[in-house]
Amino acid sequence: MEGEGERWSPERYVAFWINHSSRKVIRLHELRLRPLGLSMANAAVLLMLAEGGPLSQKDLIRLARVEQPTMAEMLSRMERDGLVCRQRNPRDRRGSLFSVTDMARGHLDLVREALLQGERDVLAGLTEEEAEQLIRLLRRVADNVDRAAAPLQPPR
Repeated sequence: MEGEGERWSPERYVAFWINHSSRKVIRLHELRLRPLGLSMANAAVLLMLAEGGPLSQKDLIRLARVEQPTMAEMLSRMERDGLVCRQRNPRDRRGSLFSVTDMARGHLDLVREALLQGERDVLAGLTEEEAEQLIRLLRRVADNVDRAAAPLQPPR
């Protein structure tokens, strides 16, 4: 992209704008969720549990695409805060299933609306077709990254 002697400018690269935009979008959602006592991460877990729960920690890790220690810590905090409850998994004596508490369930409409308003803010000025095209393009970029990173991953 750049010839020899040219000054490196991050703003000329797609990675810069994806990272920059992602951070801003997350910050906007965090600001909208903060009055509800939530973050993006635990709001996502609450919505997953509300729509598909009860779920095991293993299921939540897969769905949220986070590491096990991260999810374990988040679920502990959410349980402490009364957002989720834990029960024994009847199919796995060593495991637990997590569900949304009644208290948290009462806030789900506000959570959904906060996230939808954030989405409307982010996509302001884009047509529906442009928004759909943006999603398609970002999915392709994500797939490209996965393909490029696969041979670089350490063996499991």
